[in-house]
Amino acid sequence: MTPSAASSGPGAPGLDIPAVTVTPGGTAATNLTVRNDSDIVEAYTLEVVGDCAAWTTVEPARVSLYPGTSETVAIRLAPPRSPHVRAGDVPLGVRVLPAEHPESVTVPETTVHIEAFHELRTELLPRRRRGWLRGRYRLAVRNEGNTPARVSFSPEQPGEELKFGFTPAELALEPGESAETRLRVRTGKPVWFGKPVVWPFTVGVGDSTAEGEAERPGTAVRPPLEAEFVQIPVFPKWLLALLAALIALIVAWFALVRPAVRSAAKQAADEVVQPRPTPGGSQNGQSPGTGAGTGTGTGTGSRQGGQGANTAPGAGGDGPDGTVAGAGQQSSATIDVQTSGGVDKTGTYVVPKGKIFGITDIVVANFQGDEGVMTITFGDRKITTIALETFRNQDYHWVTPIKIPEDATVTMNVTCAKPGTPATGRQATQCHEVLNVSGVLSDVAR
Repeated sequence: MTPSAASSGPGAPGLDIPAVTVTPGGTAATNLTVRNDSDIVEAYTLEVVGDCAAWTTVEPARVSLYPGTSETVAIRLAPPRSPHVRAGDVPLGVRVLPAEHPESVTVPETTVHIEAFHELRTELLPRRRRGWLRGRYRLAVRNEGNTPARVSFSPEQPGEELKFGFTPAELALEPGESAETRLRVRTGKPVWFGKPVVWPFTVGVGDSTAEGEAERPGTAVRPPLEAEFVQIPVFPKWLLALLAALIALIVAWFALVRPAVRSAAKQAADEVVQPRPTPGGSQNGQSPGTGAGTGTGTGTGSRQGGQGANTAPGAGGDGPDGTVAGAGQQSSATIDVQTSGGVDKTGTYVVPKGKIFGITDIVVANFQGDEGVMTITFGDRKITTIALETFRNQDYHWVTPIKIPEDATVTMNVTCAKPGTPATGRQATQCHEVLNVSGVLSDVAR
């Protein structure tokens, strides 16, 4: 285009710049004709001013003209494809400075129309998410265009197994602005056992303000974002195998092991629990102690710190110590110990001379509920030590009698920590313990 000329004052050039349209990322050019209407030779310096100066050049930037002559310079515009170059009309000015008459500087102007372009930069993170029923994703969007954008999202999945939700559902972005939306993906049914199920899906990101430009030839269409949701089973494979093994073990226990254990336990119980010989066994249908047995008699016992021994006649039959019928008799002795709190006291029963006491049963009574310790000894053999507060009545039995020789003692040692409260409801002043020993008192073989 050739602009018309205009003059203003001495040395002022004739200037005119036509309007121009340019697309960011592309180039455009226009012309400026400089004419010397003065009567001297003049040199002119040309410089672009205003918002377009950063990406506009003048070629050549300096011209020298004789009076009445002119020269056309090229103005080249190359705006970058950036959100900082906003779409719309932008003024363009070129300052023309005469060297001889600088006071005649002039700035011709025109309008540059910057076309709009739309570009979105998107990112979906993570691309792969694992879960039982739902997964969460982060979708980041940046408006790289030079005009405001209204961003919407359109998820797609080959089937209908997934449901999608966006928060927020739309984004309004100015050029150069960034924002995020949250994507929630959910399945309708859980996977209980088996392998993980992979659900691929895509998310399309569109700008509603650029829908008309998408149909222009040569316009690049941004492909949708691809992602996957991996639905993992609620129960892993190893748990299923473990349950199967556990069920097999339970079935094997009830079918094989338990009957064998019960049979072995019953056999062991039958071997331990054997009938105990009764002194003076029954004869001719008569009960023990009332038959026509021989060798009845009474045993004697002594007591230190306790009550005297009681004896009962026995009947004929083999005794527990292996003596012949009539050689032994059933006998029992009671040791009664009373002692104050914090004091030890011992009660004893001495086996008579010429006798052997085969003990089969003992009964211990703590009827007051005293607190302390009791130790029971047969001769030089300690039988047991009991905490008094753990019982009220306790009994012990032996299938094979514990034999105590003549002049040996049955000893009960009591350490009273605190007297208890008997049935009367009033706390006792002393601890009171009773020990009864029973068995067969037989003669020593000579």
